[in-house]
Amino acid sequence: MSAVMEAAAPASICAARLIALNRESRGLSLRAGLISAAQAGDYQAAVKGRGMEYDESRPYQAGDEIRHIDWRVTARTGKAHTKLFREERERPVWLWIDFRAPMFFATRGRFKSVLAAELAALFAWTAARQGDRVGGMVFAEATRHEVRPEAGKAAVLGLIRRLVEHPAWGQAPPAPEGEGLAPALLGLCRLVRPGSLVILLSDFRGFNAAARAHIARLRPQNELIMAHIHDRLEAQLPPAGCYRVTDGGREVLFDSRDRRHAETYAERFNARRQALLKCARAAHINYLSCRTEADPVALIRQGLCRR
Repeated sequence: MSAVMEAAAPASICAARLIALNRESRGLSLRAGLISAAQAGDYQAAVKGRGMEYDESRPYQAGDEIRHIDWRVTARTGKAHTKLFREERERPVWLWIDFRAPMFFATRGRFKSVLAAELAALFAWTAARQGDRVGGMVFAEATRHEVRPEAGKAAVLGLIRRLVEHPAWGQAPPAPEGEGLAPALLGLCRLVRPGSLVILLSDFRGFNAAARAHIARLRPQNELIMAHIHDRLEAQLPPAGCYRVTDGGREVLFDSRDRRHAETYAERFNARRQALLKCARAAHINYLSCRTEADPVALIRQGLCRR
């Protein structure tokens, strides 16, 4: 159920707020870290071509070009290493934003959907300032809106308009879970070209084997950031007691005094989080844990400094 325990959590977004995040994004950078991509503009890339310069070597990863193995380092260390190169070229930045029914939930801070929109705006303003092209996909259970990557402020404003005008804000009754994340990820795979930065903003409900396969398909030639958005109540039930929960129309009561139920509830969330972490580590994806009460600027700054 898309529900709220406390009415204080911001449940909507406005264009003015997302535009104002342009100023707050000025201290952020997407250029930190090592990027293993086929054609990454102004970033290290794992493919050599005209106008590309050797930068360094790193351990071989699945999907790397065999012809770019650094045999000298491999022989010295006994482990396969790949040469990395730098090329001057802008790159597309794709923002994949989840507006399915479970994202319209919070007990603290802001709705998960609101945090996703704010993070998307911050990433978009940062990318545009660096000269990258900004695009994205905003999806819900029955809708999918695509924004082709373009350069400049107009591209960010176009994405913001898609976020603010998305029909999911109409407070329609929650839709069934459906096929999970796989269809939206498959659509993303068909759009993204090698050398892109792909930022996934979701609570990752419905993250299954098919979704993992699509992420594995994206990763070898692109850099990925996985922003896992969640509310504290999703990770752990509140202290023992009887609570009223509402989605603005219906109300239910639930009892958290059953210790076994509380443990099972926490284990279920932790299992999903561990599955995401396992996927991220295996594919060398930057994983950001984003709780709804956290400051979005701090989430990005702290998360990307570990890249």
